[in-house]
Amino acid sequence: MMKLYLIPCNLSDNKLDEVLPRYVLEDIIPNITVYMVENLRTARRFLKKVDRSINIDELIFCEIGKNSDRNEVSHFFEKHYDRYDIGVLSEAGCPGVADPGSEMVALAHQKGMQVVPLVGPSSILLALMGSGFNGQQFTFHGYLPVQKGERAKILKRLEAQVRKLQQTQIFIETPFRNMQLLDAIVEHCHPKSKLCIACNLTATDEFIQTKTVGEWKSNLPKIHKKPSLFILG
Repeated sequence: MMKLYLIPCNLSDNKLDEVLPRYVLEDIIPNITVYMVENLRTARRFLKKVDRSINIDELIFCEIGKNSDRNEVSHFFEKHYDRYDIGVLSEAGCPGVADPGSEMVALAHQKGMQVVPLVGPSSILLALMGSGFNGQQFTFHGYLPVQKGERAKILKRLEAQVRKLQQTQIFIETPFRNMQLLDAIVEHCHPKSKLCIACNLTATDEFIQTKTVGEWKSNLPKIHKKPSLFILG
């Protein structure tokens, strides 16, 4: 039976052996020739970093990002799933989590292909672990609305969920809009609500800190253009 390997990538520009197990780097990746990837350029760079002896030009790739043709993606999978092991690569972190790789996993299950999730860094779980919030009940919402009115409504709703259900609320933003989201949080959330900001996870300048919204308001961190997660808890 062929296998679908879900291969985590590094979250920052650190040494791969600091965040990925040796068996993934040495035993799994070098033996895969077919890849379904969120971003081709990022994937090629990652694989070359894993092992410079890998001949990238001999590998077979299919992009599965949001702009990819879904019919072409399905055709690629149909063509290869019963002849090759397939590796799935996200741009960063774990494929299948807030990532189009989940579509490939669904296809693999439909075809009876063995799905093999591999150990590696997940920004969502790392941020939750470092927040000090409830790790028994939590929800990841992805991106919040960009429109100010809708975003304010959602923030108030998430804050209410924390109080009503003691459920941790996790969300993200495009790095260049981090400060706009942070401004919205301190404007619309209660000063005593707790907010964790996790930035540049696994990097040398990693930043994870939990404070009240009121405390953040008086000293906003400089996280513009830095990959960040925001957690209300």
